[in-house]
Amino acid sequence: MRRTQLYLEDDLWKALHVQAQQSGATVSALVRDAVRDRYLAMSHRRKEAMNAFMGVWKDRKDLADPERYIRRLRKGRRLARLSR
Repeated sequence: MRRTQLYLEDDLWKALHVQAQQSGATVSALVRDAVRDRYLAMSHRRKEAMNAFMGVWKDRKDLADPERYIRRLRKGRRLARLSR
């Protein structure tokens, strides 16, 4: 764990102290929980979404040879469309 210092507006500081007294937690613990919920939960949800997405096309029968499919897409008129 690392120590850090924050500058908080008076109303936020008061709200944190009231919440700390009511909950029996420290202001530091409240700040750590809030930061964890805001920033670590977001990356955790993103990771879950990516894991759910992986392999979505693995059972497709219309793509027997994915490499061939990609090459066919690239071979088309894509370059001509881009140069317009």
